[in-house]
Amino acid sequence: MAAGSCLLLLLPWLVMASHSPPACKIRITSKGLDLVKQEGLRFVEQELQNMTMSDLHGKEGQFQYNISQVKVMDLQLAFSDLYFQPQQHLVFNINNASISLRFRRQLLYWFFYDIGSINASADGVYIHTVLQLAKDEAGRLKISNMTCNASIAKMHAGFSGTLRKVYEFLSTFIITGMRFLLSQQICPSLEHASLVLLNSVLDTVPVRNYVDEHIGIDYSLLRDPAVSTDTLDLDFKGMFFYRARENQELENHAVEPVIKETERMVYVAFSEYFFDSAMHAYFQAGVLAIELEGEKVPKDLEVLLRATFFGTIFMLSPTVDAPLRLVLQVSAPPRCIIKPSGTSVSVSAFLNISLVPPGRPAVQLSSMAMETKLSAKVFLQGKALRVQLDLRRFRIYSKQSALESLALFSLQAPLKTLLQLTIMPIINERTKKGVQIPLPEGMDFTKEVVTNHAGFLTVGADLHFSKGLREVIEKYRPAPTAHTYPSSWPAEPSMDPLQL
Repeated sequence: MAAGSCLLLLLPWLVMASHSPPACKIRITSKGLDLVKQEGLRFVEQELQNMTMSDLHGKEGQFQYNISQVKVMDLQLAFSDLYFQPQQHLVFNINNASISLRFRRQLLYWFFYDIGSINASADGVYIHTVLQLAKDEAGRLKISNMTCNASIAKMHAGFSGTLRKVYEFLSTFIITGMRFLLSQQICPSLEHASLVLLNSVLDTVPVRNYVDEHIGIDYSLLRDPAVSTDTLDLDFKGMFFYRARENQELENHAVEPVIKETERMVYVAFSEYFFDSAMHAYFQAGVLAIELEGEKVPKDLEVLLRATFFGTIFMLSPTVDAPLRLVLQVSAPPRCIIKPSGTSVSVSAFLNISLVPPGRPAVQLSSMAMETKLSAKVFLQGKALRVQLDLRRFRIYSKQSALESLALFSLQAPLKTLLQLTIMPIINERTKKGVQIPLPEGMDFTKEVVTNHAGFLTVGADLHFSKGLREVIEKYRPAPTAHTYPSSWPAEPSMDPLQL
């Protein structure tokens, strides 16, 4: 009874743990699927053109025949459709397609031997495939299963040569066999294309990778994709981590992004947690600090600082000519605030001002606290999410006394200028590279529009294939496995019936 009560108490926590909120969401709409269909159809055509089929041979009375070297010459896939099917599926249909074939014929009738080629066409080809999408163990989107049905309504073959009448007599057997072979080969070809080749493209989606020498990002899927009739939604963890503590988790208390729009091809949403975890990781790495010393300190600021602390400096030995050192360091992880009116970052830091006499210990003149608010412009370029920061508000005060805070008032403007002209360019240079959004290689965003909401922002965009599926597949194609199909027929024509 006690164990049952404990289980009931833990149940809400377990449910919450299994449904942790995503920091990054991606929605692909039906419009985006239309673009994918165009590229996918080209890929399917190429795969079907490369189909390999085993030889067809048989015997009817005194007639022996063999069909070999079957090659697809042309495909007409005019009527195709790719659409979402709830809950986790994509459906790809091809209707009323036609496939033109050419193959080698061999015929033995008593001691008469004939060899040549046959042109055939399969009409009314119907292919119905259902792809099941799921999250794999690594948290990557994969095609986990595929069902396929293929049929051919009609098949024709054109015969020529000295034994044309014999072939026409046997055409029923040959065409029936070819129709069976072709229909049986379509689905295995598409299954390999989906479960092997297309999954190799999905392998190019970043799941857990390094952003720079300090931090990385975890883009693992939290759950299987959610598919409706119009959309496919993906929930990503979206957490940055300090590379020296890769397994450390930062709890997500931010608002979960909500995507309601369907007008664009794709939408990407980011919560405040996405940006907070990045700044937390950088803070852990200890890189949110800048030191300026000697000639690196702007001259106007140095003159003002020496004048401000003249009384203190005058009493010091060595002389006041010792170089100045400014150490600006963030004192707590910055916080991101996303509102409909815009995105901002709140930063608390301290600034230590010291004299650095040559060959002697540094002498601290002042330690002041700083509170700043930065405006953040978030934008996508290609497939990189970038942030441009600008100083909006700035305040300094002394941690030692109210009197010193009053004396520091004259430093507000020059220190703000120092931040704008010296520090902000350094920070923006670091954020210039950005971080890659979890899309496969060869697919980029265009015409991006950023919209702010309460606690998260969304980026609506169209999709563009900078590389074709075939190009990416060839780059990451798994090692080929040789398939051989035994044939009882000789490679060269023979009049010896014992070899047939």
